[in-house]
Amino acid sequence: MNHSFIKITAIVSATCWLMLAIHNHLYAQQDLLPVAQQYSKTEYRIRMRDGVHLHTVVFAPRDRSKTYPIILNRTPYSCQPYGLENYPNRIGPEILQSEGYIFVKQDVRGRWMSEGTFDNMRPHVSGTSNIDESSDTYDTIQWLMDNLDNHNGKVGIMGISYPGFYAAAALPEAHPALVASSPQAPIADFYFDDFHHHGAFTLMYWIATATFGYQHNGPTTQAWYRSPQVDTRDAYQFYLDLGPLKNTERYYGKDNFFWQQIVEHPNYDEFWQRRSILPHLKNIGSNVMVVGGWFDAEDLYGPLQIFKTIEENNAGIYNVLVMGPWGHGDWARAGQHTMVGNIVFGERISDWYQREIEAPFFRHFLKEQGELPAWKALVFDTGRNEWKAFDAWPPRQSETTSFYLGAGKKLTMSSPDEAGSYSEFTSDPNSPVPYRQRDQLTIRFTPRPYMTDDQRFASNHPDVLVFESDILSDDITLAGDIHAHLLVSTDQTDADWIVKLIDVYPADTRNHSATPPSVSLAGYQQMVRSEIFRGRFRNSYSAPEPFVPNEVTPVTVPLQDVFHTFKRGHRIMVHVQSSWFPLFDRNPQKYVNNIYKASASDFSKATHRVFHNKDHASRIEVRILPGSQAETK
Repeated sequence: MNHSFIKITAIVSATCWLMLAIHNHLYAQQDLLPVAQQYSKTEYRIRMRDGVHLHTVVFAPRDRSKTYPIILNRTPYSCQPYGLENYPNRIGPEILQSEGYIFVKQDVRGRWMSEGTFDNMRPHVSGTSNIDESSDTYDTIQWLMDNLDNHNGKVGIMGISYPGFYAAAALPEAHPALVASSPQAPIADFYFDDFHHHGAFTLMYWIATATFGYQHNGPTTQAWYRSPQVDTRDAYQFYLDLGPLKNTERYYGKDNFFWQQIVEHPNYDEFWQRRSILPHLKNIGSNVMVVGGWFDAEDLYGPLQIFKTIEENNAGIYNVLVMGPWGHGDWARAGQHTMVGNIVFGERISDWYQREIEAPFFRHFLKEQGELPAWKALVFDTGRNEWKAFDAWPPRQSETTSFYLGAGKKLTMSSPDEAGSYSEFTSDPNSPVPYRQRDQLTIRFTPRPYMTDDQRFASNHPDVLVFESDILSDDITLAGDIHAHLLVSTDQTDADWIVKLIDVYPADTRNHSATPPSVSLAGYQQMVRSEIFRGRFRNSYSAPEPFVPNEVTPVTVPLQDVFHTFKRGHRIMVHVQSSWFPLFDRNPQKYVNNIYKASASDFSKATHRVFHNKDHASRIEVRILPGSQAETK
């Protein structure tokens, strides 16, 4: 087969460069000495229990007058630059680097300079003779304990995104020296993070399948994977012209093992279930701080579910959650304005987090210095732009209530009393709803800014249902998980359901000094939370089933947690639609066993209905903090 490929290197690859920048914390800071002046660098090949050697880099403080704890980072994104004489700009968060730790970086098995075979989200398997990410971490720590001098016997592990998963995967059956773990934006389950959302394929990740889909032939300092050559920047048109997903065989062949796994496992079968770390987060002895961003376009499911699972299964351990006003990994970056997309949330919030939250966590458990706060969850209110601390998450005092979809495009807190009311629209998979304005739909990996996008373009789209509250008479603070309980029907046999929760600003809202000049916040419709759900999985992710045409059917869409105040004078808006392109792949709307193998003839227009009457009341179930319930009648 003649593949249309270009070879890329790790540095020029947009994906790898982005990951390297985040996970190695390569942000500028004028008052830090160069790494080479503070730290010596040594490279090792550490043998795992099955004989595979993992490339490991140790940066040890040159001041040897005292002992230091170890902070480990395991990554699939490379420990570059290689060679004893070559130093990175940064080896850890600036404060930790200045305070003195032994920083250890490791290429995970099957990646870059490490031996072995790579496996995406390698399943955890118990037993001393088996290998998984926990055993590789255990063997690495044991080697460090036995072979490094000048350490104090304590180890921490941290990482962002995929390295965040490795930090979480180290927790089951952990080495006793591992006393502090901080999974940050961790992947928890590849069927709900990153490449899939509730059964729908994240089409904007298709370009990144190359990064994770090819095995290397042995240790290498050069990128061995290949990215598809795309001759246009227009993502909408490119993916529409690509047609059904089976046409991607012209770009990805049998040698891309990850793409083949995605195609052959469209349902949440044993293949994906075994790759979830959540069932294994039991009997944990380490202290844990899970970190995430409320507007993380990649891994929002992971941090929330990992925190909650550890909390449920490990009574009495130190386990805390930090959720801030960030996109993916933004807390590791410096900058005056903390922004996601067009929205400004404050000044130097990431700097404050690194200084007041992250550094004290590792300092306390690795150096036995300083006190820890009493809170269980430190979360940022993205409507009031302020931090709040709670002794549980979701907050114990939050109360469950619902916003009801109603006739006349109304969103209220009163259940409907009319009979037979519904809203309908026609969904055409050959003309899907764009997830951003068309001029912003470029070919890229991880479309981060859309998480706070202005939704006015979508509100005017004919196949988007809009429900809006009256102007709020007081603040309403949502704190916790959200579930959209829809009563729907379709005249076809399959459908996706997308629900968006939106904060509508008053018409007199003024721009922030850092607001992009092309943006007006007057009347801005800021997306606060959103999610897609592939309707065939409404009863089971592992056993899909078609819809019965024109039959009223319940579909529940989990929207993840939120901590956001809809302020007095604002409105609350909800969108319901059935395509979100090319963020996610298109549903043919005619049931087929495997959408990855669907043909163009399977794609059909469909008329969808969302019911909002006394017998079939569609609603958005939320948690509200007491004292913040304004009238939304």
